Amino acid sequence: MADSSKTEKATPKRREDERKKGNIFQSNDVISALSILSLFTILKIIFPFIYHYLSNFFFRYITYTKTVHELSESFTTDVMRDVLISILLLAGPVMLTSVAVSIIGTAMQTKLKVSKENLKFKFSRISPIQGMKRLFSLRSIAELVKALIKISVIFYVLYTAFTDIAASFTKLMFQDVSQAVSFILNSLMDIVIRLSIAFIFIAALDYLYQWWEYERSIRMSKQEIKEEYKQLEGDPFIKGQIKERQRKASMQRMMQQVPTADVIVRNPTHFAVALKYDIEKNNAPIVVAKGQDYMALRIIDIAEKYNIPMTENRPLARALYETVEVDKEIPEQFYVVVAEVMAWVYSMKKETKQY
Repeated sequence: MADSSKTEKATPKRREDERKKGNIFQSNDVISALSILSLFTILKIIFPFIYHYLSNFFFRYITYTKTVHELSESFTTDVMRDVLISILLLAGPVMLTSVAVSIIGTAMQTKLKVSKENLKFKFSRISPIQGMKRLFSLRSIAELVKALIKISVIFYVLYTAFTDIAASFTKLMFQDVSQAVSFILNSLMDIVIRLSIAFIFIAALDYLYQWWEYERSIRMSKQEIKEEYKQLEGDPFIKGQIKERQRKASMQRMMQQVPTADVIVRNPTHFAVALKYDIEKNNAPIVVAKGQDYMALRIIDIAEKYNIPMTENRPLARALYETVEVDKEIPEQFYVVVAEVMAWVYSMKKETKQY
């Protein structure tokens, strides 16, 4: 019985997982109906060829009774070869058509997906207990009902068809062989058409039932959907921890770059931006570190430890913090004011060297 808590439609991921397990929606009755219809269709098409071929075949070997008085090894070999070729010529198209239709019918429903899970040995397949469960399952009951319906339909179609043509059998005594054979063949084809229509109708019903039963079997509960979402998107708690670790690692790398800075622009403790300019590598000064409040104080402490020049420029510090990312060059709008700061830094370094 289906779990009453599983009320939600299967997600695309669940459907793909089920396909990988080999649980693929398909109706065998559709394949059977297509095979039967194609089988008799090809027989109807090639019947004239079969008729003439068999006529010539039997006529040829009947004439041998007048000319061949003993069975030699070569004659027997020729007969076996002719019989084999005849079987291939007559049965080959029918068999190939049946196989091709079965493959196409299966491919249309399963897209020829092969599951490794189905190839693995499972004890449940040979377990008597599991076998009894399958025997009395809803699927088994449905298959039994389908089988009874098929038998009833076949019996009804055959009964009505023979009833319709029974009255015409007496007329065959007054007709020649060709007319009698034609009548019988047409009657058989009429029966085949009726059976095919009946099987197509049954296949359509079975297709709808298999679709309903498959959708029902892969339904999910709301909890399962939540768990799947967590697997796809990641657990929010774990994602938060990962982001926090990434943030700490980024901050640590940024602090390691502060000693390489040429100047610190501060405001005076709320914002701090570390700038570095290498004439040979950079087109403009780059921001090697930036911080607000606590991070700004840490940048200032490191700068004091390594004797990095600091200048207080509140508008510039805040603007650089908000507009420029770490390891990025400053935009053109800051060139003039930052150039003044860098000129001040170079002048300080020059004075220091003189002393």
